[in-house]
Amino acid sequence: MANPFRDKKTSNGANLGFEEKLWQAADKMRGHMDPSEYKHIVLGLVFLKCISDVFEERHHSSLTSPNRSSQHRTKHISSEMFFVPKRARWNGSDGIQRHAGKPHIGRFVDKAMLDIEKENPSLKDVLPKNYARQSLDNRRLSELVTLIGTIGFTGEGHRSMDVLGRVYEFFLGRFARAEGNSGGQFYTPQCVVKLLVEMIEPFKGIVFDPCCGSGGMFVQSEEFVLAHGGRRDDIRIFGQESNLTTWRLAKMNLAIRGIPADIRWNNEGSFQNDAFPSLKADFILANPPFNDSDWGGDRLQKDPRWKFGVPSPSNANFAWMEHFLHHLAPTGTAGFVLSNGSLSSNQISEFQIRKAIIDADLVDCIVYLPTQLFYNTQISASLWFLTRNKTTRGRKRIGETLFVYAYQMGRMTDRIHRELTDSEIELISSTYRAWRSPSENTRYRDIPGFCKSVPLSEIRRHRMALVPGRYVGFDRTPTMTHSLSSLRDEFEQIRARCSASQTASDRAVSILEELLHG
Repeated sequence: MANPFRDKKTSNGANLGFEEKLWQAADKMRGHMDPSEYKHIVLGLVFLKCISDVFEERHHSSLTSPNRSSQHRTKHISSEMFFVPKRARWNGSDGIQRHAGKPHIGRFVDKAMLDIEKENPSLKDVLPKNYARQSLDNRRLSELVTLIGTIGFTGEGHRSMDVLGRVYEFFLGRFARAEGNSGGQFYTPQCVVKLLVEMIEPFKGIVFDPCCGSGGMFVQSEEFVLAHGGRRDDIRIFGQESNLTTWRLAKMNLAIRGIPADIRWNNEGSFQNDAFPSLKADFILANPPFNDSDWGGDRLQKDPRWKFGVPSPSNANFAWMEHFLHHLAPTGTAGFVLSNGSLSSNQISEFQIRKAIIDADLVDCIVYLPTQLFYNTQISASLWFLTRNKTTRGRKRIGETLFVYAYQMGRMTDRIHRELTDSEIELISSTYRAWRSPSENTRYRDIPGFCKSVPLSEIRRHRMALVPGRYVGFDRTPTMTHSLSSLRDEFEQIRARCSASQTASDRAVSILEELLHG
C-alpha cells in the first residue's frame, strides 16, 4: 500500500558487511553449547574487543596531540570512553590476541574483565568472568578470540561507536532468534522497536522502560533523537530489569554506544520492588512479558498504583498498563506491546480496568500487528499508545482514538519469522502522526481496512472492545481480503486466548464474535 501521507524514505540500515560472516563463523564454533550460554561468551568478547579498539584509537590520537601532559591525556580519554589497562587490551605485546592458543587463555580473559571493571566503576559486576571454566573448550575459545580479532571496529570513516553498537545489536538479535521462546525475554525485534519509537517520537525528556530487557528501546530512542538533529543529552534514560544476566546485556549494549543511562536491577522486579517509585516519564516504551501469570498480584491487592482497578492476579497485562500510567508525566505518552487478549477480554477485572482507561480518554492509538513478529510467540500482538493529555503534542483529539489494522503486513525472513519493512513502518507511523498532528502536507483520512479515527461513543457501542478490525471496516481489494488459511489461523489464535474457565458455548460465542467483528 502506498503511503498517502508522506513520501519520506527511512531505513533500518543495511548490514555493515561483516556481521553475517562473523556470526556464521562464531556459531560454527559453538559446538554443542546452548545458545543461551554461548551468547555471553561471544558478546563479552565482542564488547572487550570494541572498547579496546576505541581506547587504542583515542589513546593514539591523544599521544599525537601537542601541549598535553600524559596525565591530562589519560584523564581526557577516560572521560570520553572506558579506560582499558594494558594487560586487558586486545592487541599489543601482551594483549589478549597474543594469548590465543595458550592453555591459560580463559584465565587471561577473566583477568582482563576484572581489570576493566576495577578501572570503570559503571561496569562493576556487568562483564562475564567465567571464561576459565572447565566446560568451555580452550581450543574453541582461542578460535573465537582469533576470529573476533580479525574484525576492525574502528576507522574506514565510520563513527566507531555506531559500528560497535550495530555489531552488538546484530548478535543480540541472532542469539534471540536461536534461543526461540527464551530469546523473546531479552530481545524485542528491531522492527517493532523502531515502529514504537517512530510513533512516540521521544525528541526530548525522560525515557523509561521498567522491563527493559537488553535495552533496545533506549538504543533506538537515542538513534531517533540524533537522526532528527537532536543531541544525545536531549533525553534521559531510566530502566529496570529483574533478570540479572539480561541486565548485564543491557548495560553492555548501552555502554558500547556511550549512552548514559540509569538501569537498575533487582530480582523482585518492577511490581514488587519499583526501583523508581517517584519517577514521572515523558515517554514510556516497553514490551512486558505476555500474559504473565506469576507476577505476585495476590500480594499487591491494595497497591496505590491501581488507580483504575485491581489487576487480575493470574494475568499481569493490565498491571503493566497501570504501572506505566503511574509513571507517566501529565503530558507524557506511553507506547507498549500487549497480547491481543487485552483488547477485548471480558474477564471482570480486565474489562473494568480497560473500561476505566477508555472512559478517562487515555487511549490515543491501537495498532494490531501481524503474526510471527516475536521470538517467544507465533501469535500477533498489539501496540497501545496512551496519553494523559490529548491537547498536547498535536491537535486537540479529545474523545477520539485511532485504530490501525496492520495484520496483513510484514515479510517472512525465514520459515517462522516475519518482520515489518521500512515502508510499512513509515506508513503506520506517518498515519499516526498525520492523525495526531496534521499539517498542510500531511492530512489524515480514514482508509477502509487499514485505519479509522473513532469517537468514544462508538467504542462504548462495541462494549469497550479495542479490536481494530471492528472499526476499520474492509477493503474489498484482493490484497486485503483474508484467505481461508489465514481465517483458520485467526480462529486457532482466538480459541487459544479464550479462558479455560468459559463454558463451551461461551467459548464458541467469543470465537465467532471476534471473527465476525474483529
